[in-house]
Amino acid sequence: MNDEKLNLLGLDRVALESLFTKIGEQKYRATQFMKGLYHHYESDFDNYTNFSKTLRVKMQAFSTLEVPQVISEKKSKDGTIKWLMKMREGNAIETVYIPEKNRGTLCISSQIGCSLNCSFCATGAQGFNRHLTTAEIIGQVWLAAKKLGQSTKNRRITNVVLMGMGEPLANYSRVLPALRIMLDDFGFGLASRRVTVSTSGMVPYIYQLKQDIDVSLAVSLHAPIDELRNTLVPLNKKYNIATLLSACLDYIKDKKKAKITFEYTLIKDVNDKPEHARALTKLLAQVPCKINLIPFNPFPGNSYQRSLPQSVELFQNICEKSRIVTTVRKTRGDDIDAACGQLAGEFLDRTRRSNSIKMKVSCS
Repeated sequence: MNDEKLNLLGLDRVALESLFTKIGEQKYRATQFMKGLYHHYESDFDNYTNFSKTLRVKMQAFSTLEVPQVISEKKSKDGTIKWLMKMREGNAIETVYIPEKNRGTLCISSQIGCSLNCSFCATGAQGFNRHLTTAEIIGQVWLAAKKLGQSTKNRRITNVVLMGMGEPLANYSRVLPALRIMLDDFGFGLASRRVTVSTSGMVPYIYQLKQDIDVSLAVSLHAPIDELRNTLVPLNKKYNIATLLSACLDYIKDKKKAKITFEYTLIKDVNDKPEHARALTKLLAQVPCKINLIPFNPFPGNSYQRSLPQSVELFQNICEKSRIVTTVRKTRGDDIDAACGQLAGEFLDRTRRSNSIKMKVSCS
């Protein structure tokens, strides 16, 4: 990407209004521009014929409309599509589209890799390179929508979840403008309940998110007690379960019918026993929520195993008896490594964490 020019995909409506004002134009130019960019997927300034030639030339001089480049596209037998998208410096991230009967969910990435190193996650095992820019985050939605043929009358993408590579709240200053573009009627026009930010528990930013924007929140919990969660989600050592749940309760306070989604990856003989299920329901008894159980998806260099089907069923039954809505996430796209926890991308790992994984695999 061109570092010298301003990528306009990184600007929400307020920022665009400010930009047009600075170059001597009226604020309404921002909504005109957004309609062309997000409703008609125009990435060529020359096609903005509602702008004068002088204005188009002026904008081309200092700005650009660059979207990620698709390196590969893989389609699963279940309809799931995974795109490998090239970022600058040769790095690549993964974006996944999951079609269902009544909706289409796009799972996007917020970082190149992830710095949190959750022990069951392929992305964490790959290490970390850098944060994605706002333009690179929203560019994933833009490119997927264009490829899927989305229009204002044909919404192929009905939901967006920031559950791909990276911890979204660790990249807060760049994620927030992207969320605003997703919700803006002149952007992608998504309902707030259909945009979900997933976090491993960055407590200060949960409080900040509530102040800044109304979106759904999903929390990667994965264990009902601190000792076990410390192993699975190292961030828990900084923000323990009690601290995290306080932030979750505050997040949905004063929001009618709002619920937190707690994601819980089931790992055989680690966190999938009946006593874990009972501890989980006790923990969440006073939290308006739903539980999303995710069978672990194995990846090279990791010794964890997927829970047995009967263990998953028993765990779900225990949770549901406590009147907590509990679903088991269908494993989608695992034949193209697009299932939850499998996204890895291709990038230079600045943490060198991936080297230890490669050694484990080569020695096994």
